Amino acid sequence: MMTLYSGTTCPFSQRCRIVLFEKGMDFQVVDIDLFDKPEDLAVMNPYNRTPVLVERDLILYESNIINEYIDDRFPHPQLMPADPVMRARARLFLFRFEDELFSNIEALERGTQKQADKARGLIRDSLTQIAPVFAHQKYMLGDEFSMLDVAIAPLLWRLDFYGIQLPRQGAPLMKYAERLFSRPAYIEALTASEKMMRK
Repeated sequence: MMTLYSGTTCPFSQRCRIVLFEKGMDFQVVDIDLFDKPEDLAVMNPYNRTPVLVERDLILYESNIINEYIDDRFPHPQLMPADPVMRARARLFLFRFEDELFSNIEALERGTQKQADKARGLIRDSLTQIAPVFAHQKYMLGDEFSMLDVAIAPLLWRLDFYGIQLPRQGAPLMKYAERLFSRPAYIEALTASEKMMRK
């Protein structure tokens, strides 16, 4: 059985929980308090961060790597595109999400006021840029829910919590976010702490 060591408020862990629930398979989630990490976390992951996936003698960390492994192991429903070209494009998007959006989370959660304000601005601008896409399509890659939607959902869930206000042009993105949040697997994957992030 797969075991996911998951931070209760960690957006990266939330991604992995969403995928596990979307797949509807047997797994165990071990909740990790990020302010009081168990010693064995550093043994499993040299960066001492969540999430960590353990299956028999396999230990994986980094949410996108974990999620692709789960997707390969349990292909239904498939979350990465089957076509090699689309799959490469999807990986490029995932890379950009990390680089342009999620790299700012550290500053929001642990930075100075100035760093946090800068991070808010960068995330707001990036999200506002992609918002128009959702005036014409349901999900990131069109009509099908995919790994890209999984990857961005935890950030969208935390916008209020992080104090990020999108301008009016962001409206299609917020509608898209509500579509993601209403998926049964999304709701099941939420921890009690994450539920409290949104009023």
